[in-house]
Amino acid sequence: MLKPILEADRLLFRLLNQEWTNSWMDLVMPFLRNQFTWVPLYLFLLAFVALNFGKRAMAWCLFFLVTFAITDLISTQVLKALVQRPRPCWDPLTASTARMLIPCSHAYSFVSSHAANHFGMAMFLFQTMKQFGKPWIALAFVWALLVTYGQVYTGAHFPVDVAGGALLGLLVGKWTARLYQRQFGGLLVL
Repeated sequence: MLKPILEADRLLFRLLNQEWTNSWMDLVMPFLRNQFTWVPLYLFLLAFVALNFGKRAMAWCLFFLVTFAITDLISTQVLKALVQRPRPCWDPLTASTARMLIPCSHAYSFVSSHAANHFGMAMFLFQTMKQFGKPWIALAFVWALLVTYGQVYTGAHFPVDVAGGALLGLLVGKWTARLYQRQFGGLLVL
């Protein structure tokens, strides 16, 4: 049962990494998937919350960072160590053809920590701020999806790796948002 999934995963990887490409995306995707690219956004978000949400801001910021920490810990220390799937650049069936736009990591591939972290933070943000009814809140998922797509496009991960990371992030983000809401009386209130 696992073999057809892995075959489909490698086929989709080939399409996204080698065939559905262009020179503009080759320049943009390494930048988009780099976690340091998003540091100004994270800092703005934390400053925005701190300046606008009074007493609950510190707790929200703490839970936002805890969401990141939990997704990162589970993805790197638990799942990657347990599954030990090689990255596309080390996989015997894809290593010779993978288009690497970033240096090949020696860390394992399943699950993508980038996907877990960004989807976790996006879900936490969405769950705790959706009452504002602003369409921009949904952009958190677009941001996470772009980072995740960049992981496959640049050759860092297989599609199943990022899908697994996204699922992990969504679950952790929803869980930490519920903990935050239960502990601090619900959603942030202006």
